[in-house]
Amino acid sequence: MIGNFTYCNPTKLYFGKNALEGLNEELPKYGKNVLLVYGGGSIKKNKIYDQVVALLKQNGKQIFEDAGVMPNPTSEKLKEGIERAKAANADLILAVGGGSVCDYAKAVSVSVHCNDDAWDKYFIRFDEPTCKIIPVGCVLTMVGTGSEMNGGAVITNHEQKLKIGHVFGENVYPKFSVMNPEFTFTLPKYQMISGIYDIMSHILEQYFSGTDDNTSDYIMEGLLRSLIHSADIAVENPTDYEARSNIMWIATWALNTLVAKGKTTDWMVHMLAQAVAAHTDATHGMTLAAVSMPYYRYILPYGTAKFARYAVNVWGVDPEGKSETQVANEGLAAMEAWMKKLGLVMNITELGATAGMLDGMVKSTLVMDGGYKVMDEKDIRTVLKASY
Repeated sequence: MIGNFTYCNPTKLYFGKNALEGLNEELPKYGKNVLLVYGGGSIKKNKIYDQVVALLKQNGKQIFEDAGVMPNPTSEKLKEGIERAKAANADLILAVGGGSVCDYAKAVSVSVHCNDDAWDKYFIRFDEPTCKIIPVGCVLTMVGTGSEMNGGAVITNHEQKLKIGHVFGENVYPKFSVMNPEFTFTLPKYQMISGIYDIMSHILEQYFSGTDDNTSDYIMEGLLRSLIHSADIAVENPTDYEARSNIMWIATWALNTLVAKGKTTDWMVHMLAQAVAAHTDATHGMTLAAVSMPYYRYILPYGTAKFARYAVNVWGVDPEGKSETQVANEGLAAMEAWMKKLGLVMNITELGATAGMLDGMVKSTLVMDGGYKVMDEKDIRTVLKASY
């Protein structure tokens, strides 16, 4: 039975080849000073930067820049961003990039007028903002996180060896997001497939929870089948517009909170992966891929029926004459084979994890209670060891 819930998503989306024109509709709603946030400079090479700056100037905006946002934005970078936004007296933060840039922009937006230490308030105590929030808009150049239509912000603290996400309320969601699938065409394959697995993991973290006949599960099975189909095409032909547009749209729906409704949700794969990333600084989607199979095989006995359903409805496993456990394991085997075909990293050793990091990663792993088994320290250690 689906429980009680409230659903609201205030983000306005502009999707398609002409999506950037949406800036002309949105920019007049905000003051003159815009903090333009982006990463390592790829948007300058592919000319997206020039297009965005031209539209900002056409709309009479004063542009201030905060470049160099890294794939795993740090608490140090967050402090820098706060100072840049203050100096700009920013009326709008415009994030141009992938999920990390969008996450970072949201973290800055709630921190500029915050009197407390932002890391401690939002990522240790998980408080909600009570201060003024600077509005955020996004121009997406990489898909995977769903950050363009949710309140999530993930920040890494290297000193404390922690990578932590805070899912803020709807007042922190981007006010608008521009989504042109063509902006993702120049992404290196490693980043593309990393984003694809991030999408899959988001869906699975919500799917593998609960035992009721939930409408959300049917939606998620459809999203997964579409993702698998489109990913196979995109890997062979990265400029296939239909495949890349489908992947972009699936990514948004995977984590704009809709399919989570009525679900307890799991998120232990993310907690394990974020612990790995806190010690290795490895790419997010790859850390998820590296811990997924050990984790799902470990918890399969506690949610066998759902894993069997997944095998049949997503991977097309024939259940005839097989036990539920056999069907469930066949589904995970099909998933693993697909992951390898895609080119994903399947162990944390390849991501730079050493044996000496194990104790620290165990300590850095936050425990969630919505899945089929609440993990203790021994469980976490077992899964991480199997991930090497």
